[in-house]
Amino acid sequence: MNISIILASYDSGHFHGRCGQGPDALISGGLAEALKLAGHDVEVRDIGKVVEDEQEREIGTGFAVCNVVSGEVRIALDNGRFPIVLAGNCLTSAGAVAGEGADAIIWADQHGDFNTPETSTSGFLDGMALATALGLCWRRMAAQIPGFKPIEPARCVLVNARDLDTAEKELLEKLPIIRTECPDWAAAAAKLKATGAERIHMHVDLDVHDPEKLQANRYATPGGPAPEQVRTAMCGLAGPLSIAGLTISAYDPAFDPKGEVPPQVGELVVDLLSTMEGR
Repeated sequence: MNISIILASYDSGHFHGRCGQGPDALISGGLAEALKLAGHDVEVRDIGKVVEDEQEREIGTGFAVCNVVSGEVRIALDNGRFPIVLAGNCLTSAGAVAGEGADAIIWADQHGDFNTPETSTSGFLDGMALATALGLCWRRMAAQIPGFKPIEPARCVLVNARDLDTAEKELLEKLPIIRTECPDWAAAAAKLKATGAERIHMHVDLDVHDPEKLQANRYATPGGPAPEQVRTAMCGLAGPLSIAGLTISAYDPAFDPKGEVPPQVGELVVDLLSTMEGR
């Protein structure tokens, strides 16, 4: 398979800060080499610094990154390449969704990322990432992302979200989001397929893992699946479904002193692409 790895090295408006160091760390940790060894043709494209703003405003910069990522994803697809976005922030998936013309989303994350400006008590933009992709907030900002169309909540699978605040729980109860845990992916795949979704974006926030098995960043909370369970679930979901692109986000190498995350990401992506090729 022809692959385009797109690096979006921002975290909360900061270039190469915290989780913004994750994309480079995944590449230096051998992700591209693992894919090449598996027989894939790989190119790496770095969007670089997209905003020359010393104040690094989180909202404006976050959506500017989405705009650039949308264009890079579209270029990859036009060139017959499968886009893999390595991002510091989960919000960047909105750019990938736009570039892919995705009509559904699989969101694996320990958090719901389902707050809105009205419900958030922290003001953390990334805590609104999935809500943005579903058109529940930041509509005017998202509408400026080239190709962006909000995804219907009924075409969203939320995987292993275990750290939800009260407002997120209330909103999730009102919407037809497909909830699942890693061991129980089959029913979720069937439900999403029944919606007629044809272009599905897969988003994996690496803090979905049990931090005792694999810690990706400072936000990890106890519980969650082991790396092999995440791989099994993502491959299981990809088997019967049409995956248009992949985002991997929120890796802060400062919380991975032994460098355990990059090899696990390599295994995840290699297995996922193998599943897709075997469809």
